[in-house]
Amino acid sequence: MDGSSAKVVLLLIGASFSFFLLITHAHEQQAVNTTSTSFCTPQERDTLLSFKQGITNDSLGLLSSWRRGHDDCCSWTGITCSSKTGHVVKLNVNSFLTDSPMVGQISPSLLSLKYLQYLDLSTNFLAGPNGSVPEFIGSLNNLIHLDLSYIPFSGTVPLLLSNLTKLEYLDLSFTSFSGRVPPQLGNLSNLRYLDISEMQDVYSTDISWLSRLHLLEYIDMSNTTLSKITDLPLVLNDIPTLKNVILLNCSLPSANQSITHLNLTQLEELDLSLNYLGHPIASCWFWKVTSIKSLRLDDTYLHGPFPDALGDMVSLQHLHFTCNGNAATMTVDLKNLCDLESIYLDKSLSSGNITDFVDKLHCSSKLYALSLASNNMIGMLPSSMKHFTSLNYIDLTNNSVSGVMPRGFRNMTNSEYLHLSSNRLSSQMPLLPTSLKLLHAQMNILSGHLPLEFRAPNLESLIISSNYITGQVPGSIYLSWNKFYGSLPRWIGDLVTLRILYLGHNMFNGDIPVNITDLRELQYLNLADNNISGLIPLSLSHFNEMTLKAVGDSMSTLAFDESLDTFSLAMKHEILNYGSHGVVHMVGIDLSLNRLTGEIPEEITCLDGLSNLNLSWNRLSGKIPENIGSMKSIESLDLSRNYLYGKIPSSLTDFTYVSYLDLSYNNLTGEVPSGRQLDTLYIENPSMYNGNIGLCGPPLQKNCSSNSYAQEHGDHKGQEKDSNSMFFYYGLGSGFVVGYWVVFCALLFKKLWKVPYFFLVAKLHVYVVITWTRGIAKRNIRN
Repeated sequence: MDGSSAKVVLLLIGASFSFFLLITHAHEQQAVNTTSTSFCTPQERDTLLSFKQGITNDSLGLLSSWRRGHDDCCSWTGITCSSKTGHVVKLNVNSFLTDSPMVGQISPSLLSLKYLQYLDLSTNFLAGPNGSVPEFIGSLNNLIHLDLSYIPFSGTVPLLLSNLTKLEYLDLSFTSFSGRVPPQLGNLSNLRYLDISEMQDVYSTDISWLSRLHLLEYIDMSNTTLSKITDLPLVLNDIPTLKNVILLNCSLPSANQSITHLNLTQLEELDLSLNYLGHPIASCWFWKVTSIKSLRLDDTYLHGPFPDALGDMVSLQHLHFTCNGNAATMTVDLKNLCDLESIYLDKSLSSGNITDFVDKLHCSSKLYALSLASNNMIGMLPSSMKHFTSLNYIDLTNNSVSGVMPRGFRNMTNSEYLHLSSNRLSSQMPLLPTSLKLLHAQMNILSGHLPLEFRAPNLESLIISSNYITGQVPGSIYLSWNKFYGSLPRWIGDLVTLRILYLGHNMFNGDIPVNITDLRELQYLNLADNNISGLIPLSLSHFNEMTLKAVGDSMSTLAFDESLDTFSLAMKHEILNYGSHGVVHMVGIDLSLNRLTGEIPEEITCLDGLSNLNLSWNRLSGKIPENIGSMKSIESLDLSRNYLYGKIPSSLTDFTYVSYLDLSYNNLTGEVPSGRQLDTLYIENPSMYNGNIGLCGPPLQKNCSSNSYAQEHGDHKGQEKDSNSMFFYYGLGSGFVVGYWVVFCALLFKKLWKVPYFFLVAKLHVYVVITWTRGIAKRNIRN
């Protein structure tokens, strides 16, 4: 046994000793803790099973763990027990994150859960008698949290809920209740959260009961008719704890009341959207509530100038005032609103100057959304926009913004959505942020050529129609590292002047269009890392610009494109960058990392101007073309990770400039061709023939004589068998240890099983260690 093997054995023995200590300590610790562990009572377990019997459809098996034989109901899905008493205190079986709600009846057996504090049955098709809330729920006196939202209960809001005086959380939203909101809800004096929004047909003519909820922080009454309510601000002002008030689509008559003494000093969210208020915006009662962070007034048809008080709302983060009939104006100085994150004023302003508006926001460094669509705005986009480095969404659609697009746009590195259509933007389109996902700039007066450096690796939607953009399609289409999918479009073959086609690292599928070989001026083709399948087109010889004659001519006739900054490609397992002059020398085909099948076409050997050919990581079969050595310009050839078979063509020794060769992991057989250049390549890359067990001869350490090869092949198998045995035992041991911990956790509460389980673990672990050690010793003796 050598020194390294001895170290391994010692390490294993030490691990075994540590393992025994761990088992002993865990066993002793669990013996101590057993007496303090609580389980649910049999009565509560039976109560939950009775509830399950009322469920007629549980297609996702939410209650699958609720069964006899799994007696500790505290470990069932959705159940939480008190760590002190073991009583069930929480029942949460909502189906909010699923598309298959449970169906059935709410069993009155739940009344036996006398210590229940938390009940969430939401987003299920559950009901009591006649589709209403079961009356027994009003007797669950210890409830603190009750969520019955998204359950199609019918009838009126049940008065029985007013008996649950300990409630702090009540959610009845998106139910089918109708009728009047019972003022008895004011008895729930401990409520902090109340959501009675989006019910079927609910109204209230008196909301004074709200003022009795002195601890209320959140109220949502959206879609509740409040057309008779005229004292809303006064009632809200009586609840100084309020933080969130949401009253969408409540038919509120107005918001032009006033508050003499303001108590709403903690209010952070106010949403009055979809209420037709129709009075001057400056007369609203909430402008002095400077604690507001989110103010939403969409579709309220407030009009006139915004008050100067808006500039004092220094906590404001979100201002939403859209679809208000273009009847408002914004002349307020917003220089103190440094926490602003989003402004949506679409279809609300009667006029404005985009330059002035943006300049008022110079303090808003956190702004990520600016939407001013359809506001009759004029002026030019100021260069100061480049300072809004957090801007992600910009919408200036359908205005009269003019002038050039600021070059500083490129520095807005977080911008993803840019809507500039239907304006009067002119001049040439500048370079834009590389973070862009969407650019809509149609119906402007943009002119000139598209920038050749236009690169947006995340671009998903580009519309620049109805402009005056001139010139040819750029000589290269650099669209790699995007998320384009579907089959490669057939019209690519119509771009007959295209020199570079770079569509790698996308999600294209299907086959390579045959007419792609109509691109006779193409000198570089990259479709790597897609899901392209099928055969390599046979007519590759049509790529005239990939031949030696064409490459030689282009050196003297091709005009350099100075605007093309750099161009990157994968070659020799490296990313190489080419400048504008270097593009002339870049002649190659990269179809790697796809699912191409069939043989490598013999016609590819006609492309003797190729410097790079990469067909690796495909499913190509057949033999390597015999005449491949005629491709005199090859510098990098990678055919690895395919199913190629047969001998390596002797013509490989004809390569003159090759500096990288990889034929690894195929099914190649026979003697490796010898030659000074190939031998040098092997020294630099000794893995170039790996994974071809049938190859032999120098520079490989495998003799090509049949007897010697068979003997070496047998030794390889023997070593592989020993290695597999060692991996088997190692895997057995590793898997056992992992399995031990899984079962160990499950046995924490099973006292009767622990002792025999621990002894079984110990015996098996010793067996694994001894067997592994013997295997190592035998291998060392044989060697």
